[in-house]
Amino acid sequence: MRRKNMRLVMVGVALFVLAIAFFLLMLSLAPKSNDPVELMRTVGMVSGVVGGLAIAMIVGGQIGTKVQA
Repeated sequence: MRRKNMRLVMVGVALFVLAIAFFLLMLSLAPKSNDPVELMRTVGMVSGVVGGLAIAMIVGGQIGTKVQA
């Protein structure tokens, strides 16, 4: 029997939402930048890393830990 870690899942969901919000915010600010292509390349990498970490946290929290019998 495994016990889910719901706090880890909730933090993962919050990080995922923040990564999407950051990407969309920077997408609206990119046309005002001196180099919008490089800005969006950097923002995409950062959002991707945070999103990947969030997905790993969600999956890890859903798998959970073994309960001592």
